[in-house]
Amino acid sequence: MTTRRNFLKKTGILSAITLVGIPKISNAISIENNFAAVKKPVVLSTWAHGLAANEGAWKILSANGKALDAVEKGVMVTEADITNLSVGLSALPDRDGIVTLDASIMDEQGRCGGVACLERIKHPIAVARLVMDKTPHVLLVGEGAQKFALDNGFKLEPKTLSPEAEKNYKEWLKKSEYKPKINIENHDTIGMIAIDANGDLSGSCTTSGLAYKMHGRVGDSPIIGAGMYVDNEVGAACATGLGETVLRICGSFLVVELMRQGYSPEAACKKAVERLVKKNPDYKNAQVGFLALNKKGEHGAYALQKGFNYAIADNSGNKLIDAASYLK
Repeated sequence: MTTRRNFLKKTGILSAITLVGIPKISNAISIENNFAAVKKPVVLSTWAHGLAANEGAWKILSANGKALDAVEKGVMVTEADITNLSVGLSALPDRDGIVTLDASIMDEQGRCGGVACLERIKHPIAVARLVMDKTPHVLLVGEGAQKFALDNGFKLEPKTLSPEAEKNYKEWLKKSEYKPKINIENHDTIGMIAIDANGDLSGSCTTSGLAYKMHGRVGDSPIIGAGMYVDNEVGAACATGLGETVLRICGSFLVVELMRQGYSPEAACKKAVERLVKKNPDYKNAQVGFLALNKKGEHGAYALQKGFNYAIADNSGNKLIDAASYLK
């Protein structure tokens, strides 16, 4: 008579169970505890203006809202800040005295949208989201981006510069020298990345670009994979600084891929900066900072020059952290 044990031997099932081992209850508990240890929600953003932006994002995250909504509404706070000279319509203009704005957004599904060289629209990040939600495209630029915004209910803002931007621009015109000041005129970005209570990631980035740039210049901020990137299986990253240097290494995508390989968020940012140094011989005259968040809610940052800081908001509060740097 064939017993159950003999049947298992014949079919090889018993051998397989012996080789693999039956999961113990303690292992199941360990997996559960690891899941519970994931830190969420969390929102990170670049520079000190990220503190106010985080507050806007946290209102959504703390109410169990989506990371996508949080990263959009969060950076809109910075875009609307009339004292900010690097984001939004109050920012420093290009060398022709025109403010042009770039932005991008990406969600947990890999959907993304962006706008570049957009004039006279108060919230480019909101237009970028509509590009993602309403069109088959990823990036709209210039007049086309503006027309799309107007067709979707946005209004044209005055063409005049803000008082502070006009004052700075007139001073710049005296010599018209293009020598951006490190940590002042050559970061010009707020990047934001977040993980919500559901464990989903999203990111956003918005900027007026380099002060006194050539008209039509576009940096890394609206380019998916350069200024910002999200992979919901791994993590999210954003960049700030001289966009041309970041574009050359697809910086934010690189950081996420390094995290996929097992690097911590800070270590991934550091490796990206080291790659940037190799690809940009004139790196000492630039500033770049990378900011990263992985699927566990762990975060980190690393910069080329001293002076880069970032804001983090979670259940313990909202604070500013100084990032380590390649150049001491």
